[in-house]
Amino acid sequence: VQLVESGGGSVQAGGSLKLSCVATGDVGTYALGWFRGTTPGSRQAVAVIDDDETEYLTPSVKGRFTVARDYIKNTLTLQMDSLEPDDTATYYCAAGRLPYKIFIVGSVRELDFTVWGQGTQVTVS
Repeated sequence: VQLVESGGGSVQAGGSLKLSCVATGDVGTYALGWFRGTTPGSRQAVAVIDDDETEYLTPSVKGRFTVARDYIKNTLTLQMDSLEPDDTATYYCAAGRLPYKIFIVGSVRELDFTVWGQGTQVTVS
């Protein structure tokens, strides 16, 4: 499995950006998600969709970010609206087989995601 991200860039506060991730290989049984931050072990899960279509959004982006997954095209997108300076970060697409159900535990762990994209920078000023 490999992940390739696109999108990102620089916008003013209140603006919008859209991130896209294309997965090669069979990710049908994987959760796909967007994380932000540069230090492995401390990256924040922003938005995740599991293989059962369960979604997770970190509270600070609810109502502003929309995540979508196409199980046929193996893509994951993140529409980011009403961007704030605190959203500035390197965003990574990641894939992993979760040993739990998001709808039960209500969260995800970075360590369960074993495949990572190269990252794309989002800067909000």
